[in-house]
Amino acid sequence: MSSPQARPAPTGRTPSADPTRPVGPPAVGAVLIGVALLLGACTSPTASGGAATGEPPEPSAPAATSAATCPASGVLIRSTGSDAAMGLRALGLELVNCGATPYRLNGYPAPTVRDEQRQPIPLAVVPGATGITSGYDAPPRALTLLPGDRAIASLLWRNTVTETTAAPAEGAYLDVAPGAGQPAQAVDPDGPIDVGTTGRIGVSAWKPAERRAPAPPPAPSVTGGPPSVAPTPDSRL
Repeated sequence: MSSPQARPAPTGRTPSADPTRPVGPPAVGAVLIGVALLLGACTSPTASGGAATGEPPEPSAPAATSAATCPASGVLIRSTGSDAAMGLRALGLELVNCGATPYRLNGYPAPTVRDEQRQPIPLAVVPGATGITSGYDAPPRALTLLPGDRAIASLLWRNTVTETTAAPAEGAYLDVAPGAGQPAQAVDPDGPIDVGTTGRIGVSAWKPAERRAPAPPPAPSVTGGPPSVAPTPDSRL
């Protein structure tokens, strides 16, 4: 009678998995989670989609604003260009009622000429440009500018040097008020205000500008002429 075979003692370890067996669902899930973590590590942490540089994002460009904003006074003063001939300088000024109510105007513009350091140059303002030139001495009159109406005036001076002991004055900036004691506005002088050693500048009185007529409508497009009425020759002839 044969003796029974001895069984191996348990070792307390689970048998190793068969490498040929397919991976079950839990293992597939672990692999997918690992791939997702790797992709997340390669993705930029910025919420805007840009590269992470450690610097705050650049602000967006501000919206463009109007070049000529109507001041609180309701009027806008600007230059219309300068002219120089035979030593006489003339700078045109235009005052526009850009507000919503009528604007009353009477008198002369009040200019302040400034140097390169924006310091005022002491000049005598001559109403009517008497002694500087002629033709600008019409007296002022009361004006009422409706919204959109304009008034014009002129600044006049000469580039004359009569003193050798004083340096000629030359302005680089210009402020103009509608009248004495009123708020002034910066105006483009369209070049240097070279008053030499005269120490004075002339002004003409405000006067109404001609109202700009509305632009005429465009002409209708020219179409072809009337259809031809010439008879068509009979091909049978």
